[in-house]
Amino acid sequence: MTTKSVQQILPPPAAHMVGDGFRVHNFFPSGYNMGNKRMSPFFMLDYNSKVEFPPTDTPRGVGVHPHRGFETVTIAYHGKVAHHDSAGNSGIISEGDVQWMTAASGVLHKEYHEKEFAKKGGMFQMVQLWVNLPAKYKMSPPKYQEISNSKMGKYLLPNDGGYVEVIAGELKGIKGAASTFTPLEMYNARLKKGAKLTVNFPANYNTGFVVIEGKVKVNSSQEADVDHFILFKNDGEEITIEPLEDAIILLLSGEPIDEPVASYGPFVMNTQEELVQAVNDFNRGKFGVLED
Repeated sequence: MTTKSVQQILPPPAAHMVGDGFRVHNFFPSGYNMGNKRMSPFFMLDYNSKVEFPPTDTPRGVGVHPHRGFETVTIAYHGKVAHHDSAGNSGIISEGDVQWMTAASGVLHKEYHEKEFAKKGGMFQMVQLWVNLPAKYKMSPPKYQEISNSKMGKYLLPNDGGYVEVIAGELKGIKGAASTFTPLEMYNARLKKGAKLTVNFPANYNTGFVVIEGKVKVNSSQEADVDHFILFKNDGEEITIEPLEDAIILLLSGEPIDEPVASYGPFVMNTQEELVQAVNDFNRGKFGVLED
């Protein structure tokens, strides 16, 4: 088994606000000019590093907005988010939970800090990923997967070294809860200092990790601090991770989608014509109705 070597360890790009409730570092596609295919099938990574929000009676968040052509995956580490979409789905993403929304042919969506969390204020930390869809699935019906922490398969490290939540894919025989349109792996590794985790991904899979908590050593050589992104080369299969202190790492790896990408705001399609169609459909009310 050959080692999948580190290409770069990237510090968090300057933060910006999405709405008034999410202070995010966009690692890709714009943060480090990776383009929209370097981490395919993952199209976008917005990382809301830890931030303390003061109490408020008016929940902060993002108002009604459309999506088409991809999936949004929201992972909660601190705080709670309430969400609604025009397909009739709603719920609360609590700490440790994941919301996997397939926008596909189109939905309207809004997400806010959950009411009671907003009233009390507190620590907030989230990840939102956009996962691209192949052309043949872009206009499929929207769907929604509510993945509570209790539904996730968990791989236990030996000697009480921590555990890995398998959100999607499969790790050492433990299967993830999410169904996906293309092969991809998504895990939360919650590791104790002194443990060691070895993972294997195909050489051609695009692979990257976010260090959510702590500090880690990768492949026995390079160290990555909290809030950093580790981008791997497409040159091998095996990666070893050693937490230098208790750590949480979000692992992402997936088979690239080898198709043209045309994107505009909340639409990720294959051609400019499809983008024009998406804008026209949105303006004509074809994405349904959702009150702000």
